[in-house]
Amino acid sequence: MINDFLYMNGYGSYVWSSFAFTFFSFSVLYIIIKIQYIKERNKFISKFGALNSEKAQVARNQNINKEILSRSQSI
Repeated sequence: MINDFLYMNGYGSYVWSSFAFTFFSFSVLYIIIKIQYIKERNKFISKFGALNSEKAQVARNQNINKEILSRSQSI
């Protein structure tokens, strides 16, 4: 029963290798995005670390930060 499911009438090696390749690709993509997110977050924290009202206003006035902060007004 389980062997029939795993072999899939001879196509199991193709099916399982495609699942493995897809899982591997998604895992690598997730890791790359997470690393990039951490780098960008650290750059933002180093630039605007402890935001006082003056720095927060400067950050709000920059175009790229307007896009980032468009959904969140907690700063």
